Formats: sequence, structure tokens, C-alpha cells
Amino acid sequence: MNNEVAEQGPLVTAHDVPGGPRFARQPRDVYDRPLEDLRLSVTDRCNLRCAYCMPEEEYAWLSRGNFLSFDEIVRVVDAFLQLGVRKVRLTGGEPLLRGGLPELVAQLASRSELREIAMTTNGILLTKYAKALKAAGLSRVTVSLDTLRSDRFSRLTRRTSHTDVLTGIRSLADAGFTGTKLDTVVVRGFNEDELADLIEFGRTVAAEVRFIEYMDVGGATHWSREKVFTRPEMLASLSRHFGPVEPVAGRGTAPAERFELPDGHTFGIISSTTRPFCSTCNRSRLTADGMWYRCLYALGGADLRTPLRDGASIQELADLINGLWKARRDQGAVDRLQHRERGALVGVDALTSDPHLEMHTRGG
Repeated sequence: MNNEVAEQGPLVTAHDVPGGPRFARQPRDVYDRPLEDLRLSVTDRCNLRCAYCMPEEEYAWLSRGNFLSFDEIVRVVDAFLQLGVRKVRLTGGEPLLRGGLPELVAQLASRSELREIAMTTNGILLTKYAKALKAAGLSRVTVSLDTLRSDRFSRLTRRTSHTDVLTGIRSLADAGFTGTKLDTVVVRGFNEDELADLIEFGRTVAAEVRFIEYMDVGGATHWSREKVFTRPEMLASLSRHFGPVEPVAGRGTAPAERFELPDGHTFGIISSTTRPFCSTCNRSRLTADGMWYRCLYALGGADLRTPLRDGASIQELADLINGLWKARRDQGAVDRLQHRERGALVGVDALTSDPHLEMHTRGG
């Protein structure tokens, strides 16, 4: 495949071609990774204060006046569609704090090129919005669930919304959603004893659990190597409980390795901290105010809001994105493995001066 998209002639989308879609070739970065998966943070606000993401008492917030409107978000997505992106995931912060989110979902769902519109949420507001989101065209939902114990939830999040989260998860099947995933950040000394219980809960709500190693990104200012409960430790714990665990073939570019229990039930592990998947990473992130990051660990991004509001066409935005992606050489998780005295990625002072460094700003 010729990776020089700019030399292929004008980029086109399904909307430009009479009689059916014709898609441009995808740009590839310096490590031959395609641009395929876009994560859209629609707000940096959150109604939880999870210790691994937002452990501080005070935060510097993005200006709401700089938030992209839904129409602006869709224009940016149209530019990414020209470059081959076929999957969008809505994130935050907590995306359901952004008013009228089903409206944005409906606008995105009108783009026939998109194969999937997913969302990651903490679940607190799901009961209220699940049916509207499904009707608008949302494909799938991932819910963060770190513990089944309300006392631990309150200690982790400094909130008392645990029942709302569990009720929200159960509302998804009633609304017609399938393929639900539950994401659990596993922290040593906090919840590593709940892995089997979480899998059993997943069975009751038709959801696959994915266990995530505690990562040293963004606002994880209290991160330490000792708190990381690793992939081998997770597998050993689950094997002791369930019996032999076997890997599932065909991971592709997915962040999670999938495994099968003796009865055929599956779960996933995302081991970005100790076994990075940078070599196949095809995802990037757009913040609510239009900063584009090609790596979760990146300390700098590209401003797409300014050209967008200065009147750049979708073609011009696509050309800008194309050039930036082809120059991409980020492999932040791999680079972090080289740090012998590994601690938090950035300190509180840096986060205060640049809120774009926060994971709750750019999405997980």
C-alpha cells in the first residue's frame, strides 16, 4: 500500500460519491500504524473523583467557551472520516454530563462511514439516558466499574453513587445494548481480591470484564510501581479460582488481550503498564476544546479548534491531520518502561498549568 495519501488525489467520503462510498487510503505513521480509532472527549468535567485519575482536591478546568459545539465536532469527525477512521468513542471526563449528548450521537450516526459509535462512562447517569442513546444510534457502551463494594467505591471516588452505577449497568440490556464491557482498574491493596467476583457480576449483566493495569498517565499523581497488580498476577489469581485460563486468538489492534475460562466465558486484560501495545496502537484523542493527541502519554497536542473556527474546510482539516499522523512516532508506554525510577508522568504543578495533560481531559 502506498502510504502517501496526499499523492493519491483528492480525499473523498461517501457523501461525495454518487451511488455509494469510496474511501481514501489511510495514512500511516512512521511505524506503519494506521489512523483508525478516534476518541472524542466531550467534556473534562466528572461527577466522581477516582483516586487513580482525579486524586487532588482542586483542578484547573477547560474554558466552556472553548468547547467545540456539536456541529464543530461533526465537522472534525468528517475530516477524520476522509482519512479512514471508522470508529468513534465518546469519552470525558464523564460524557453524560455534556447536555444533549443523544443529539450528538444522532448527528454522528447519520455518517454512513462510521461502523461504530461507542461510549465510555462511569454509569451514574445511564439509567436516565440509555434508551435515548440507543434510539439515537449509539452502538455500544463501556462502563467503568472498579469494585462491587459500596464502601470501597466511596473510598475510591469520594462519592456515594455506587448503586446508581450498578443500576445504570443493568439498564443497558433493557435499552437494547449488547456487547457491553466493564472496565476495572486493578490497584494492589484496593481491589485485586475482587477479580473473580467482577467476572461473575459480568455474567449477570451480559458484559465482558476487562482488567486494566494501573497506569502512570495524566492525573495519576499518586501512582507507584508497587500499586500495579500485573497481568501475570491477574491470570494467576483467576486460574486459582476458575481453573486453567486460555488466551483467545485474534487480538488485532484491540488494547485488551482476551482470555477464556474453562466454561468458555471470556474476559480481557489491558496491560499497558508492563506489556505496552504501542506497536499496534491506531487510536488518537480529541479534547472537548479541540486539542488532538496522538498518544495518551503525549505531553503536547495539535490545536484543531483554531483552524476550524478560522474557516478551514473539511478537506483542509483532513490534510492537516494527515500530515501530523504521518509524522507520528509516539510510543509513550514503551518509553515509560525505560524509566528505572518510574513515578507519576507529570506532577501537580504541571497539571495545574496545563489541564490538557489530565486523563479526564483527553479521555482514557
